[in-house]
Amino acid sequence: MNFNVRKIVINSAFIGMATGFGGLTIGGVSTASAQDAQTAPPAGVYKLDPTHANLTWTVKHNTISNYTARFGKLEATLSLDPAKIEASKIEVTIDPTSVDVPYPADYKATHAKSPYATWPEEISKDPKKLNSDAFPKITFTSTSVKKTGDKTAEILGNLTFLGVTKPVTLNATLNGSIDSHPFAGVPAIGFAAEGTFDRTAFGQPVGYVGKDVTIRFDGEFIQDPAASPSK
Repeated sequence: MNFNVRKIVINSAFIGMATGFGGLTIGGVSTASAQDAQTAPPAGVYKLDPTHANLTWTVKHNTISNYTARFGKLEATLSLDPAKIEASKIEVTIDPTSVDVPYPADYKATHAKSPYATWPEEISKDPKKLNSDAFPKITFTSTSVKKTGDKTAEILGNLTFLGVTKPVTLNATLNGSIDSHPFAGVPAIGFAAEGTFDRTAFGQPVGYVGKDVTIRFDGEFIQDPAASPSK
């Protein structure tokens, strides 16, 4: 997998508020109350809830199919200022060794000469793929945020992958926010993200997969009271 920077679209909880999912019940908790509690998120520092986060990437394989995998471990911190969205910041760190993809065949039988034990391990460690031994993390750090609508913003930032840093433009859109998380008891916000990168800009060879990698993210952020201003 190679990330080359083009554009990413993030459906973010940075601005405004969104509606919920009616009376759906998850884990014994009705979302009807969460829907009623929808509110503009207060300023503060928000941490990604890793148990409610999903990041996938899709790449064209042999020019005939879309191949999808996911990262299971990532961290993110959002510093949110709804009154002055330009002052907001986000930082994301991805663990490339957490890449996961189904491989129902016998990997060693079909890759007899491979030094790796599994297909996910090859994707993670192969120098022509994620090269995680040499580059143990992938990061994105925003450099500026510009409000573009009631629920949207343009985010400029730097993506660092395989030791190369490139500027990325993100388009952010709110998913939703609640004043009190049903378990944490503090404000929470959520967003979905989608974008496309040209992986060859980071030095990856084209090989048998396409240049463009599409990233899709869904996640919830919970306010960190210790790092957020008191009401």
